[in-house]
Amino acid sequence: MIQQIESIIQASIDTKQSLLADALLKDSILKSIDVITQSFKQGNKVLFCGNGGSAADAQHLAAEFSGRFYKNRKALPAEALHCNTSYLTAVANDYSYDVIYSRLIEGIGVKGDVLIGLSTSGNSVNIVKAFEVARSMGIITIGFTGAAGGQMKELSDILINVPSTVTPRIQESHILVGHIICEMVEANIF
Repeated sequence: MIQQIESIIQASIDTKQSLLADALLKDSILKSIDVITQSFKQGNKVLFCGNGGSAADAQHLAAEFSGRFYKNRKALPAEALHCNTSYLTAVANDYSYDVIYSRLIEGIGVKGDVLIGLSTSGNSVNIVKAFEVARSMGIITIGFTGAAGGQMKELSDILINVPSTVTPRIQESHILVGHIICEMVEANIF
């Protein structure tokens, strides 16, 4: 049992070592920091979407901006799109689960906003549709995916594709990268 625990911890470390060694990925993180900083400075907002564990991660990262990360400072306009359960269940029931995020982007998104979608496969239909609508509206898309990037690869203005195919390792890295972005955006603005 101890060996299995150590193996899982080592796999997480190995994934993060791959992140550390990937110059293109680090460049994508830097670009994300710049884009999000500029969006906030221009009075725009950052929207997040995901499913399951990725929805929890989306909500977590949105709260880092709208609440605080390290500094006592004013709230930044960030929101996870799945938090209104009345909206979510009505649209999923009346239309389709596939459009829960794209319809909300149509309603509250504006040019210059940033949409961050988290999907370990990069193929979550509702996130792909949200990215399609976002791009048509001039909303910047940042995809957090696994190694291949899936369909989100072509729809992401910036792609952060964690070099792994293992869902828990990808999600752990999404939170790491998200925390890096939150910390550095907060430092840039405040």
